[in-house]
Amino acid sequence: MYDAMVTVQGYVGTDVDFWDSNGSGALARFRIGSTPGWFDRSAGSWRDHETVWLTVKAWRGLAHNVKTSVRKGEPVFVHGRLRTTRWRDEQSGEDRTSLVVEAVSIGHDLNRGTSAFRRTERADPQPGAA
Repeated sequence: MYDAMVTVQGYVGTDVDFWDSNGSGALARFRIGSTPGWFDRSAGSWRDHETVWLTVKAWRGLAHNVKTSVRKGEPVFVHGRLRTTRWRDEQSGEDRTSLVVEAVSIGHDLNRGTSAFRRTERADPQPGAA
């Protein structure tokens, strides 16, 4: 089976939500907005298309790093697997669909500003564990 891998450039549109459960591991979630532009020759100026909004989910170690590194309004790149999520809206009773990127990598867009990398400290393995 094939995965639809995507790379999205945009701005973080929400605060990062973070959960850490011992059973399934850490999860960070936020929304990213990407607004493509085009040059309108007749007007002689740039125009915006409609903003594409995606939910980004990051798991385990990436989730912890997102929690401490990513803030609302920051420009980022997200690379990961594109998924669809379906649910029923409780208020309207309508079926809904949204696009989710299960992130493999997330980083700041250095065309828009600067960032400082700091390697994550890894926990030492348990004594006697191989």
